[in-house]
Amino acid sequence: MIRPTFLVALFACAPIAAMADMVLTSPDMAAGGVLPDDQVFNAFGCSGGNLSPALQWSGAPEGTKSYILTAYDPDAPTGSGWWHWTVANIPAEVTALAEGASPAGMPQGTVEGRTDFGASGFGGACPPEGAAPHRYVFTVFAMPEATLPLDGASSGAMVGFYANAMALQKAELTVTYGR
Repeated sequence: MIRPTFLVALFACAPIAAMADMVLTSPDMAAGGVLPDDQVFNAFGCSGGNLSPALQWSGAPEGTKSYILTAYDPDAPTGSGWWHWTVANIPAEVTALAEGASPAGMPQGTVEGRTDFGASGFGGACPPEGAAPHRYVFTVFAMPEATLPLDGASSGAMVGFYANAMALQKAELTVTYGR
């Protein structure tokens, strides 16, 4: 016999299964692939294009009023990873960014926070030479608020706090890069 508590638990979990639809993709890079040279930093011994990648997302849940986008290297030898890009207050009707959108081609109303390079805007990959390849995690978060109290001086940790504390759902795309 099926217990009523089991049915309640089963139906309570149904929305979680439906939420698994949000997807983040890029024509510039494939999940699990290698980050292209166009998205590599152009300093500290690295010589890439330092262009923000083209990204597209779909499947946002009902109630999405904006997005947060982050690019993060959890393998950086800092003890806290490395924030390569944070973007908040992306309008809900925007579901793609072109390659090189940061900083001049961002949608109106968006805010690019301060990266661990010390400035706002996209900063490409540049892991230590000879280190094992690092992971670069691009994440888009569907947010229930149209505008968050963030600005160009907001740290990656602050943007990450809002994203993880409030997101309705998220989607990730992870690539690697080493030199």
